Amino acid sequence: MALTLDAYRLLGRSGLRVSPLALGTATFGTEWGWGAERAEARKLFDHYVGLGGNLLDTADTYTDGSSERLLGEFARQERERLVLATKYSTLRRPGDPNSGGGHRKALFGSVEGSLRRLATDYIDLLYLHVWDFRTPVEEVLRGLDDLVRQGKVLYVAISNTPAWQVSRMQAIADLRGWAPLVALQLEYSLIERTAERDLIPMAQELGLGVVPYSPLGGGVLSGKYGRNDVTATGDGTGDGTRKGLNLALGTLTERNLAVAEVARDVAAELGRTPAQIALAWTLRNPGVATTLIGARTPTQLEENLGALEVEFTATQLARLDAASAIELGQPHDLLASDHIRQVTTGGLRIETRR
Repeated sequence: MALTLDAYRLLGRSGLRVSPLALGTATFGTEWGWGAERAEARKLFDHYVGLGGNLLDTADTYTDGSSERLLGEFARQERERLVLATKYSTLRRPGDPNSGGGHRKALFGSVEGSLRRLATDYIDLLYLHVWDFRTPVEEVLRGLDDLVRQGKVLYVAISNTPAWQVSRMQAIADLRGWAPLVALQLEYSLIERTAERDLIPMAQELGLGVVPYSPLGGGVLSGKYGRNDVTATGDGTGDGTRKGLNLALGTLTERNLAVAEVARDVAAELGRTPAQIALAWTLRNPGVATTLIGARTPTQLEENLGALEVEFTATQLARLDAASAIELGQPHDLLASDHIRQVTTGGLRIETRR
């Protein structure tokens, strides 16, 4: 069935209702050399919220703080009905090692700054943005729990962190009665499915709603690139373009372009755009609560929202899945083998809980 922005979903094991597509606001502001000026950003906000969208995603360092300032200004009149999500842990002041990281000082300093820029008394959803491999998990969890108890944060979440660490944190939070993690933000798309190995199954098992970012694979799945871009002279590093960044990151590959071609074919069959196909595909995963979309213009936003209306046939889904499939590796492939099924269940097929 086609979806709408007001077909709200529960976020993880919380009771928080969120739209199936969340509006990312890293495009609010032009400090990074791209993005939307204030008037254009206002149009993006008004259009998304006007259609019933309620989840808006930012971070303390997006566009050097302009993203939070503009979002706070736009959200002021409808603050209670909106879910504002922001993040902490990226470096806020060059040269100051304590202005970033997962530790308590960075956490409290970042949140106080976000509250000021967002012009609000509380943050609905706070993510640890990037795991630093240095801060003890107890320090992170206790700091987050303190903010929840103070009423400055309502729900806590995590992003860009290994599955083993997230599962450990969730177990500690449960055992100590601290605020649990309710969402996991991660990169996930038709060309980046490695989260299916451990991160997404873990999130489903432990009650974290999955929130994919970069669902268009850096624009590769929008159909804007071809094989000439892969074979072009030079790797594009440092040229300041999105193509150059994709080349430098290894996103522009023959394999990924082949996946994009299948998405383009399915789009043609359905009278949709490749970007809409890529976005709609992420929403088919039962672990996904909401997918992040980003836009610099109202036209781009309108195209992205069209993903809610996409309805695949079983054959089309099978083609997309086959083209983008990855090897799960160990121990997953071993555990799924006929041999292991034979020695553990005698070959009987036993229905899983999910």
